[in-house]
Amino acid sequence: MSRSTRIPADDAYRQRLLGLLGGTDAVTSMERTAARVAEVARSLGPEAVRRPWAPGKWTGSQILSHLADVELAVGFRLRQALAEPDHQIQPFDQDAWARRYGALDTRLALEAFLAARAWNLALVRSLSGEDLARVAVHPERGPETVAVIVRMLAGHDLNHLHQLEALAAAI
Repeated sequence: MSRSTRIPADDAYRQRLLGLLGGTDAVTSMERTAARVAEVARSLGPEAVRRPWAPGKWTGSQILSHLADVELAVGFRLRQALAEPDHQIQPFDQDAWARRYGALDTRLALEAFLAARAWNLALVRSLSGEDLARVAVHPERGPETVAVIVRMLAGHDLNHLHQLEALAAAI
């Protein structure tokens, strides 16, 4: 997925996520990141995963729950963008979703992330150039091609993987 797509320079969030990915192929990164997230998460153990990765930041468990939620949400966005012309993306409040993470099972969050990731990767691998060029409109970021949405998801993974790795390094 090495399509180049013009991205508005004023979108700091999109730029940051795409910058984390750099020139790496999104599919390759998503495969590797999922495996690495699982490896790091399993190494943390039940006590360490409940610690924040830095003062005032999410715990490992919250990060894993967030990754599972984002995989579901972005998977839905991709499917809607592929099915509906000029799809209007529904944003979500990650902090509102995160309020429930403390009551959720970390192991199930990891399993949900890995299962949804495998399913989303199967979809992404099946996409044509025409599919990747389809546009959806995010209310905060404006138009985004399917290719950009996939690349942002890959960058998002890397952001949270770095946090999990920081937590693992601290214990």
